[in-house]
Amino acid sequence: MSPGKQASESDAAPPMAAGIELEKMRRRVRLSRLALFTAIAAGPVALGVAVMSGPTTAKAAPSDKPAAVRTAAAAADPVGYAQVFVGAWLRSSSDDEGSAQARLAQLLAPDVDLPDPVAGAQPELGSVTPVRSAQRDAGEWAVTVAAQYADGRVRYFVVPVAADASGSSFAVTGAPGVVAGPARAVVARSPYGVSVPSGSDLASAVGEFFGAYLTGAGEVDRYLAPGVKLSPVSPAPYQAVAVQEVWGAEEAAAAEQVPADGTEVRVRVQVEARDDAGRWPLAYDVALKSRSGRWEVAALESGTVRDGGAR
Repeated sequence: MSPGKQASESDAAPPMAAGIELEKMRRRVRLSRLALFTAIAAGPVALGVAVMSGPTTAKAAPSDKPAAVRTAAAAADPVGYAQVFVGAWLRSSSDDEGSAQARLAQLLAPDVDLPDPVAGAQPELGSVTPVRSAQRDAGEWAVTVAAQYADGRVRYFVVPVAADASGSSFAVTGAPGVVAGPARAVVARSPYGVSVPSGSDLASAVGEFFGAYLTGAGEVDRYLAPGVKLSPVSPAPYQAVAVQEVWGAEEAAAAEQVPADGTEVRVRVQVEARDDAGRWPLAYDVALKSRSGRWEVAALESGTVRDGGAR
């Protein structure tokens, strides 16, 4: 056979192979349709068998993203459950197991003994507040709560709590234990290190703003930068507000004259609010922006700001 003829047959091989594969595929499709029509004629049972055992099988394309597995027990945090239990446990007595508090404590923790307090020897329990929770193992938690008494005393209790696999049911698994309270955290140095004069334009601006914000004296909107929306406290909780101190995070906050338009500063404002019930020292973090020779409130921020910029 000549090289030219061999080459022509070799070139024709791939199309011929592709044609054969295509014909096989068409034949499988025709067989599938025939089996399906036959099953329909035979009845619903045969139809189910035909669908489940058809000659062609479709495979889902593999996904690059891992399947998300939700662990409800890991997401459940039983702080409220522990809070209710400790409150009921501290208010109950083994001498009165039929009381409402004792029954509640036994319902939440059937295997935990009730306390036996001496009547009148312990101050009245005021409130029980969750402090922190930590997950030890899957479904096992240690919840710390603070019990505050009427005389100002505070005791901390840690409670072991178990959660079921769904994270919807809890159980106290042991008696509470008295532990030391959380240590006081080391606080970073405040970014507000610039003293703002009491008679400055900025101090006057924040004083007028808080007068409107907390006492209803005037409209709050007139002290806000364009585009800022801030509603006053309603009903107004105080009758008078006076600025005590203003500290800035930027030197521009202490400028004698209002700087160029668009200058932004952050300040910590200490105010004294008064009402019929007394005097109340309050503090706010405020962002201001200069415009047309005056300071305007750009944001009333919560918490503290960190060095390096506003949050």
